[in-house]
Amino acid sequence: PYQRQGAHWLWFMNRLGLGACLADDMGLGKTIQVLSLLLVLKRRRTQPQPAVRESRASLLIVPASLIANWKAEIQKFAPSLSVFYAHPAETPNEELTKTGKDPARMLERTDLVITSYSMAIRLTWLKEVNWSLAILDEAQAIKNPGARQSRAVRELRCRHRIALSGTPIENRLSDLWSLFDFLCPGLLGGAREFAAFLKSRSQTDQNQFTPLRRLVRPYILRRLKTDKRIITDLPDKTEMTAFCPLTRRQAALYQQAVADLAERLESPEVEGIQRRGIILAFLTRFKQICNHPSQWLGDGVYAPAESGKFNRLRELCDEIASRQEKVLVFTQYREITDPLARHLAGVFGQAGLILHGGVPVGKRKELVDAFQRDGGPPFFVLSLKAGGTGLNLTAASHVIHFDRWWNPAVENQATDRAFRIGQKR
Repeated sequence: PYQRQGAHWLWFMNRLGLGACLADDMGLGKTIQVLSLLLVLKRRRTQPQPAVRESRASLLIVPASLIANWKAEIQKFAPSLSVFYAHPAETPNEELTKTGKDPARMLERTDLVITSYSMAIRLTWLKEVNWSLAILDEAQAIKNPGARQSRAVRELRCRHRIALSGTPIENRLSDLWSLFDFLCPGLLGGAREFAAFLKSRSQTDQNQFTPLRRLVRPYILRRLKTDKRIITDLPDKTEMTAFCPLTRRQAALYQQAVADLAERLESPEVEGIQRRGIILAFLTRFKQICNHPSQWLGDGVYAPAESGKFNRLRELCDEIASRQEKVLVFTQYREITDPLARHLAGVFGQAGLILHGGVPVGKRKELVDAFQRDGGPPFFVLSLKAGGTGLNLTAASHVIHFDRWWNPAVENQATDRAFRIGQKR
């Protein structure tokens, strides 16, 4: 019922021509609600003598890793949609070039064009088409208004704009301004005006941002999967912190790094932005040493006994393996995905799967399908950036964050690959 309500709301906003942010919690089916809207628009266009002549094609921009996911959902729920994939993972470059020379004619019978954020920058012809809908999936990708992909999507010509995001505010309230600069340009004023507003309201003791909430509320629809009125059959999520003592070698390297940092910061030449840069670099060094000495030293050895985290991971996964359950292991570092997978293969007695930014887009769906199968690999090691959004990995009943990201919202996104509709454990 809540998905039906969401599709109706999107249709209502579409009729009004108002930007809409569908901010349902991750895993509540934002995809199927958008597909419902696209099917309604298609049905209206095919009616004899439609009351309003509408432009046909809509544009959907997604992270590259989610193209295969959208393709599968369309084949399952909306096979009647005519879709063109403006991405080399799905369409040969010659055909992309041919379409770009005369997009109006080539897309005349197309209902939906799907591309990625990086291709939205490269395919300049996307700005020449008058789209019916422009839809951004994982819309937090445009949280930085100065980024090239944010500028590219703001230049699109369309009748209606939709943003899909389980985390419309990922880091700070300026994320909201960037999102609404796409959805409803001018609603929140200019960037400087908005920053001045935030500064003035931050000095207020109570109800600081009530005026802002009141202003944006009509344009945002958000439901939470922890709300029992929405979903009654989703099991509870249990979170625990697994503390890991450092090994002797890790402790020595860590102490040496602390001493090096203190020495660098005592230098009179180090100040301002340079000082911040040094601190950030050493924070990264500390995290790498805590993961495994070999990650910082770059020697490629990765002996499990030299890392407290590797030892603790084995303990956790021994129990998971004994129950014959599956686990996702997230790390922010691509270089440690292989050593982790080798370590876990010894724990589970069989190979698992790895997904990071270097895995070809076309292969990612194969990995997801393999993991979701009964009897499929028992563990999946993923880099947080490549595998932390959009994927449906409900075969796992455990999620382990091997190292911590700077932002809890990003970690929650990753955890929700498993904690979503379809999870029974």
